[in-house]
Formats: sequence, C-alpha cells, structure tokens
Amino acid sequence: MTPKRTRRRYTAEFKAEVALAALTERQPLAELAAHYQLAVAQITRWKLQLRQHSSQVFAEAPASTAPAPDVEPLYAAIGRLQMENALLKKTLPR
Repeated sequence: MTPKRTRRRYTAEFKAEVALAALTERQPLAELAAHYQLAVAQITRWKLQLRQHSSQVFAEAPASTAPAPDVEPLYAAIGRLQMENALLKKTLPR
C-alpha cells in the first residue's frame, strides 16, 4: 500500500520565478523541470499564463477606491444601545 500523496501548492512568487526562467530560455525546459522538481507541462502552462496575463501588470489601477466608512457613529450607536439594554435589564421584572 502506497502512502497518500498530498497535492503540492505553489505561491504566486514561485510560479512567476519559474515562468520567467522559462521565458528567458537560458536553460532547456527539461533542466528547469529537474531543478525545480516540476513537470515540463506544468512549467509550460505557467509560462503561457504569464504571457497571457502580462498586460495586466501595466494596466491602469482603478481611478478611485471607496473611502473607508466612518465608524464613529456606529460606535456611538453601539454604546447607546448597550446602555439602553442595561437599563432595561434593571427595570424590567424577570
């Protein structure tokens, strides 16, 4: 009986490093696969993904992001409700 092999997960930084190394073509894919202990097909997929999504790096960021909500009124309302709740607990019979 063979032990169950867990699926390996790679960070985006690692994938980018491998894909960039493949794009520079200083080493054959077989050597890169042996060095990083990956399949050639996996490196080829990451290389293709990098080529397809590389234009997003230079895309303009959204013009404006939504401002952070003002939390002070919310905290004031919470405090008021807590005080009302405590008062009602004292005044109402059980």
